[in-house]
Amino acid sequence: MIVLGLTGSIGMGKSATAAMFVEAGVPVHDADAAVHRLYREAAVPAIEARFPGTTSAAGVDRAALAARVLDNPVALADLERIVHPLVRADAEAFLAQARQAGRRIAVLDIPLLFETGGEARVDAVVVVTAPEAVQRDRVMGREGMTEAKFAAILSKQMPDAEKRRRAHFLVDTSRGFAAARSQVHGILRSASLMAGGN
Repeated sequence: MIVLGLTGSIGMGKSATAAMFVEAGVPVHDADAAVHRLYREAAVPAIEARFPGTTSAAGVDRAALAARVLDNPVALADLERIVHPLVRADAEAFLAQARQAGRRIAVLDIPLLFETGGEARVDAVVVVTAPEAVQRDRVMGREGMTEAKFAAILSKQMPDAEKRRRAHFLVDTSRGFAAARSQVHGILRSASLMAGGN
């Protein structure tokens, strides 16, 4: 089975591209969705132990937790030490299930794939990209977004040019859905050939 890592900076169209892989019948593991689920389940006891008062019967209070880790690198590192292994285990279980089902291709959607060394866990990396002006327009159009917030997010992400340089495949989302979908199908044809060669 070929494992594709899907990544891209904020506003590049990664979620829409992930949906295109799903639409094409490929199983996709969404790291962000896994975190949301873990915040209701497995991560709760460890987060409460490290950050008392940030959870309830409903799970992690994301606002309360954010207030504790924002601008606190030590606290953020502690949170990542709790969450990252759980997300990775969740992804491994997903891949095991895909293999058992006889899937030829599976996708791990990891926002900070390069930043967290995730490329070592996949066979090829798909980077979703768009020109800087398109990215800025998309992000600044989001509710509550400010220049400062956008700059802070970008500072935590590897520059798009570097991601593109390290990618095996690119999906340029600036030319519309049909063009992006065509690129996704091209990637799947290549990945199928890779799977056949194993």
